Amino acid sequence: MSVAIFSQTTKWIDMVIDRSKNYTYIMANYSNTMLYVGVTTNLVNRVWQHKNRAFRCCTRRYNCGKLVYFEAYGRFLEAIFREQQLKAGNKNRKHILISDFNPGWEDLSQDWLF
Repeated sequence: MSVAIFSQTTKWIDMVIDRSKNYTYIMANYSNTMLYVGVTTNLVNRVWQHKNRAFRCCTRRYNCGKLVYFEAYGRFLEAIFREQQLKAGNKNRKHILISDFNPGWEDLSQDWLF
């Protein structure tokens, strides 16, 4: 792993561990054809739930177990508003957003210990 990737991963983990934050996130299946937009107050726990198919939902049916994008907010209502914006947008806009943030569409949670 290169230093740049390591420091970027460390930055993401530091952002996620801050419990005062609220998150809007996008999960993708492993072929990047299905996207799921969600909101949570505990991103680590929610990603674990998606990866382990803890609930019967869209992500379980379509195997959306890859965290490809997230944003952190101080207020939960801001995160909900952003989730609604992303859900209202078309798939192409989401692809551009993800590609700008995560060009390789890597699983941002791959180094997290579950």
